[in-house]
Amino acid sequence: MRPGTAGAHPGSVTWYGVAGHPAAEGDAHGERAPAGGPDALTLALAQATVSTTEAVGGYAGGVYLRAGAGGLLRLAVLAGLPGTLFSPWWRMHVNRPFPVAQAHRSGQPVYLADAEEAMRRFPQLMAGLPFPFGSLYEPVTAGAERYGVLMVLRPATAGAPVGEADRQAMREGAARLGEALDALRAADVTVAWETEPVCLQLPGPAAPPVRTGHFEWDIDAGTMAADPELCAMAGVDPAEFRGTVAELIAHWAPEDRHGVWAAAHALTGPDGPTTRRMPVRGADGRILLLEMTALPGRRLTGFVLDPGEGTVPDEAADRLPQAIVSIDRLGRITYANGATGTLLGLEQGELTGRVLWEALPWLGHPAHADYFRSVLLSGDRVSFAARRSPRRWLTVCLYPGRNAVTVTFGSTEHPAYAPGSVARPGAEPGSPADRAAALYRPVALAIALTEAVTARQVSAVVTEELLPAFGGRQLAIYLLNERHLYLAWETGFPQGFLDRFDGVSLDEALPGVETLTTGRPIFFESMQHLAAAYPGVPLDASVGARAFLPLIASGRPVGSCILGFDAPRGFSPEDRTVLTALAGLIAQALERAQRYDTEAALARGLQDALLPHRLPLNDHVETVGRYLAGTQGMDVGGDWYDVIETGGGLLALVIGDVQGHGVAAAATMGQLRSAVRAFALSGNTPQDVLGGTNRLLIDLDPGQFASCCYILLDPARGAAQAVRAGHPQPLLRRPGGRTEVLDLPGGVVLGVDADAVYPVADLRLDQGAVLAMYTDGLVEIPGSDIDLGVERLRSALATAGRAPLGVMADRLIDEALQADHRPDDIALLLAARGPGARTRRAAGTSASRSPAAPGA
Repeated sequence: MRPGTAGAHPGSVTWYGVAGHPAAEGDAHGERAPAGGPDALTLALAQATVSTTEAVGGYAGGVYLRAGAGGLLRLAVLAGLPGTLFSPWWRMHVNRPFPVAQAHRSGQPVYLADAEEAMRRFPQLMAGLPFPFGSLYEPVTAGAERYGVLMVLRPATAGAPVGEADRQAMREGAARLGEALDALRAADVTVAWETEPVCLQLPGPAAPPVRTGHFEWDIDAGTMAADPELCAMAGVDPAEFRGTVAELIAHWAPEDRHGVWAAAHALTGPDGPTTRRMPVRGADGRILLLEMTALPGRRLTGFVLDPGEGTVPDEAADRLPQAIVSIDRLGRITYANGATGTLLGLEQGELTGRVLWEALPWLGHPAHADYFRSVLLSGDRVSFAARRSPRRWLTVCLYPGRNAVTVTFGSTEHPAYAPGSVARPGAEPGSPADRAAALYRPVALAIALTEAVTARQVSAVVTEELLPAFGGRQLAIYLLNERHLYLAWETGFPQGFLDRFDGVSLDEALPGVETLTTGRPIFFESMQHLAAAYPGVPLDASVGARAFLPLIASGRPVGSCILGFDAPRGFSPEDRTVLTALAGLIAQALERAQRYDTEAALARGLQDALLPHRLPLNDHVETVGRYLAGTQGMDVGGDWYDVIETGGGLLALVIGDVQGHGVAAAATMGQLRSAVRAFALSGNTPQDVLGGTNRLLIDLDPGQFASCCYILLDPARGAAQAVRAGHPQPLLRRPGGRTEVLDLPGGVVLGVDADAVYPVADLRLDQGAVLAMYTDGLVEIPGSDIDLGVERLRSALATAGRAPLGVMADRLIDEALQADHRPDDIALLLAARGPGARTRRAAGTSASRSPAAPGA
């Protein structure tokens, strides 16, 4: 396959020259891309983005394309927004809970009319972009091929769903793009994206033209007739101008070249507009206005206007003490008034044509990015304080319009708190950006806390989510137990420093105690303030700031949380409100974790008590059992094993697995183990043992079911009868080492059908044979075929050699024992037939319990 040329230079389009250079591939309609234009893939994406965004009234749009790596989508084209501000969303895995990923994964569109609907369906999206806007996502497909997703952002329509006309426009735009991409793929072009997105300008609405430089453009030939004034503005000598588009706009910014070509194709399309205007940056860096009008035969005519000094009411603006700057939707400065020299240190000529946060680097701090994202997405006014120099602060106000943003700068006193000291500063109280962040920042932490089930996991989530959000470096969590606070988690403090505060009484005069006993958070903007408030209390540093938060859930004290910062910093009203809310979420998660720990301890004790502590000794058969609890969720389940001497010299080998985890599963396991043992000791046949246990479980109605395998063995002769109730097939290792998965008939799991029948299968254990019975936790790995796990276990048993049975059991569970995450518990029962089994067991060759596996 020939790769698409869009990946040749990150963030830019490959531009073809004139004579002697290759022609581009076919465009979105199957025609040839114009000479000197972008490659066909980029052109198709740009054209679909521009036309669909205009059709549904959007102010920004883009296309996500699949990448070469499996399961990854990349933003290929972004129109109407500065690419750098949205770099966190350039890559998207198809399994992430975001609308782009869902649209691609499901093949169904996602339409979000407003922030409320987006919050309800995709809280992770709104946690990162907490602004009121609407968004539409349409999968781009052709037949069975899924190429990506077409996206449009537009103003929110609160309470009003996305209309059918807009849905139809999205469907048509995605369908046309899918056909174009399918045609490119058929032409041997790789339809994938591996680089940064191409950013392009969206054309603005038509307005009465002001003609200064005139041109006529043949879009297919790539030729242009231009007057001398236009050549001069483009930086081209009229005498040397050879009449090509590429030559005339070679010095324009890449995003303008992309936008010009996309707008030109829209104008010459069958249903395109007749006139379009857009700002472009000329050869000398000045912002020019380009207007194009369609002519018959895929030709254009138009003008390029230099706004000059009299196009805006700069005399009135120059009389204001504020610096006034206007930027387009890509962040480029189109106008600056006279006060910019005084307040910003740069004159008008040094600002126009440049990206705002590049011309004023102090505005490019990550702390300010959310404000610019807010005005570009929501259209709400935003104000915030920014530090121009160590001693100079300015109030920055952003006033957005559909196609531009007015930015004003005014002098201000040093704020009561320092916004630059945190990851995202507080704005003026009540600004839309601050209100949105205060609403959605707790959501981001709450989402992460839902998956934390232990106190340690909760603390780890707080470390990973809360500290970076506020620029913190230290964290300590204390839990309350019998009127004393015990250290449960710490990070960032000097080693051993907090040990002296472990187990402190609630009568101690310490900020971590006071915050809990009073129920109010305590903030210290510097370590000097902390030392003055609590004289004599040891401090871990001389410079920094601290926040002490009470952890209270449902009115009950849980503990206290300490956040530490390496430098002095202020805590705005919004910061204090958000941190207090987050402390409540943390307290609830810790309380839930403590309940979990209590129930888990009870379940472990119950499980340990119900599993056999010693297996019977037999002259002909040696048995060994192992049990491992899971490590995820409620880690104790209902797996069990048993060996029963039923009378008449027979031995019953039993293994089972109750659905679920926790105390209920362990209790049901105990009932089933007792039932199987009772039926077995009564001399029932194997099928009657499982049949009776099944009916008993249904009568008990615990709301659970269980699988089981029961084998009745004659140890002296090796003859056995086996029945299965939905349980994994046992393994049998022959005396020579050949190991196979038995194929025993079976019935449904216990607890489902009172009339279930459990067929009996005959098998034989020869001298030296080993029978392995296990639960699915030993062989099942999420996302993998269980047959692969069974095969791994069979291979491990086959290669175990002549190791003692206890050692063999440890080897079989060793891989599971080393795993950090076991989603299920594990039970294993091995039975080996051979002479001298009682002697080996008596000598301690294999213990009835494994020290590495509690309860085995």
